[in-house]
Amino acid sequence: MILSRRIVLTAMAATTALAAAALALAPTQAMAQGYPDHAIKLVVPFAAGGNADINGRIVADIVYKALGQPVVVENIAGAGGGTGAERVARAAPDGYTLLIGSNGPLTVNPFVNAKITYDSLKDFAPVALVSYVPHVLIVTNKLEVKSVADLLALAKKRPLNIATSGVGSATHMTLERFKQATGADITHVPYKSGGSLLPDVINGSVDGAMTELSTAVEQHKGGKAFIIGVAGTGRSALGPDIPTFHEQGVRGFVARSFIGALAPAGTPAEVLGKLQKAIAEGLAPGKEMALKLVATGSELASAEQMTPAGFAEFIKGDYEDMRTAAQRAGLGKSK
Repeated sequence: MILSRRIVLTAMAATTALAAAALALAPTQAMAQGYPDHAIKLVVPFAAGGNADINGRIVADIVYKALGQPVVVENIAGAGGGTGAERVARAAPDGYTLLIGSNGPLTVNPFVNAKITYDSLKDFAPVALVSYVPHVLIVTNKLEVKSVADLLALAKKRPLNIATSGVGSATHMTLERFKQATGADITHVPYKSGGSLLPDVINGSVDGAMTELSTAVEQHKGGKAFIIGVAGTGRSALGPDIPTFHEQGVRGFVARSFIGALAPAGTPAEVLGKLQKAIAEGLAPGKEMALKLVATGSELASAEQMTPAGFAEFIKGDYEDMRTAAQRAGLGKSK
């Protein structure tokens, strides 16, 4: 059988292309098989001591114990988490630089910070959602308000001053969504952080605050202020006496600060798989690190959300919620 010159050349070209592809893939596979062989850097894009930092250090401990290499936590604060996120987005996609991501850098900044240059949906490879903390509305005892209905009735008589941890923060977006859902006459009062606003809630300088459950629950339990509702899918074990907004007629109102681990886009799937497995197994219900995280006021992500695909879907959903909230609040840029 005589083959034409064109067929022979085509076959040779195809063989060459397959060989080149195999050679290009070989280093990636070898790297994934040997991963990790040195220390991993975990970037927390906020100052030490906050919810992201606490989660990040728990994740670092889990990965270290599972994979046998040191995990160094580096706090790189600034631009609502954008400075640290930018650093990870531009890092080599080899699994040795990871991000502890949250609402701020991933789903809020894209709509309120015109200076960020990364694309939170394209420049990161989600590894696993770790946890989330539901948002709550806590009010000063001076109002004698004990429910959402009480608050809305008061808002019809006079505007309410409600604080958050800052313009464009996740809790600010939640407050805007609450205003939209209820029609309440509320004036936003921005603070520098969730912790700094609590004294003013207690003394009545502001009527209340939209903040994280973990930030406010001790004030509620101590009787210094009163949480009227939690924006969770159900009541929290940390405050089982606190009804959800949904229970009180604000149907489907869920809002929370989330924490998850991400790598730069392009990180090999095998590397992502090793990291995901370590995190999911380390945070299995009943495990030491899982109990430690829950004790801080966080709720563990579901098994599906602790997968790359599940976390990616979660980010997309929150991204769209924040787009709508930012537009309603007249904040920042649009995408």
